[in-house]
Amino acid sequence: MESLILNLIVWFFGLLVVALLAYGGYFLVSLPLRRQERARLFLDLVELGLQRGQNPEATIRSAAAGGDRALGVRFHLLAAWLETGLRLDKALDRVPRLLPPPVAAMLRVGVELGDLRKVLGACRQRLEDSVAQVFKSHHYLMVVLLMASPFWVAVFTTLMVFVVPRFLAIAEEMEVAAFPRYFTFLSEHTTVLIAVQAALALVFYLGALVYVGGPRLARWVDWLAPGLPDWLAFKIPWRRKRMQRDFSAMLAVLLDAGVAEHRAIRLAADSTANRMFRVRADAVIADLEKGMRLTEAVRHLDDAGEFRWRLENAAQGPGRFLAALACWHEALSARAFQLEQTAAQLVTTGLVLVNGLFVGALAAGVFGMLIGILNSGTLW
Repeated sequence: MESLILNLIVWFFGLLVVALLAYGGYFLVSLPLRRQERARLFLDLVELGLQRGQNPEATIRSAAAGGDRALGVRFHLLAAWLETGLRLDKALDRVPRLLPPPVAAMLRVGVELGDLRKVLGACRQRLEDSVAQVFKSHHYLMVVLLMASPFWVAVFTTLMVFVVPRFLAIAEEMEVAAFPRYFTFLSEHTTVLIAVQAALALVFYLGALVYVGGPRLARWVDWLAPGLPDWLAFKIPWRRKRMQRDFSAMLAVLLDAGVAEHRAIRLAADSTANRMFRVRADAVIADLEKGMRLTEAVRHLDDAGEFRWRLENAAQGPGRFLAALACWHEALSARAFQLEQTAAQLVTTGLVLVNGLFVGALAAGVFGMLIGILNSGTLW
């Protein structure tokens, strides 16, 4: 009876641990999606207030007065700052973790223009990009790899440290003549092979950490290494394409509203929330102050020169900048999506192939050694 009770207790705590691990995995994987959903709810709320003729500050204060927990603690903190008389853009500065930095920057542009409707579309587009397509498109495969990586590294280490040396000892005792070369290679490079496996798992988990950490992790890294997150984001091709799209869309909105070119460049660069892009925008502003035309000065923002001639064509046309550049913005989104999907395919396929190569090499070595033992005739 006592053993039955003990087994039940062990099973109960085992199931409890599994449930906690499952919930922890769900919480971490869904964290970016919940951040995205809260931001989308905020934009929907602001747009609904504008449709009713209310300013965003009044809409946010009214919604927070209802005490709805779905809006989150930071939303109520923003409402509290608005109660003190702050404008929306200033209040957003006091609650930096409420919205993704690019979305908050775009809303500041809308406040500067006096019409948030003009930037809400770009804000929603940016939200769609905020969750990495690698995890959106390969969700189940990524979860499986995250769960299997530590177990595979542990199994591979056990095989290389304990099993392979034992096979070598058996082969030496039986004086196997034809010993497989690849098995010898595995035995001589055990440390390197284990390190490679651990490095692959570490890189994969770092990617998952970046996905889960989001803007908060970027701020921590920026505090430790100033400018590093912005530099890395700018070097990633699909992130840079989306920055160009966001900059171009905000610049078009500002120019259509009659904002001065210097101010428009500055606000559009701020909407990307990237330090590297701001540095390039400073070079554009410096050229403008020297008397250079905008269509020539923007060469600092696009190495390929495509933005320059598209902006020049838009300036010469009869329509507005935003309408004239709309097709290019869609093309940039499509290119960014294509690049990210390619990277996702390479990452997932590469991990599977590399692990398969290790498994194949180890299995081939074991069977090759067994064949060598059989051929040596030492079993008879």
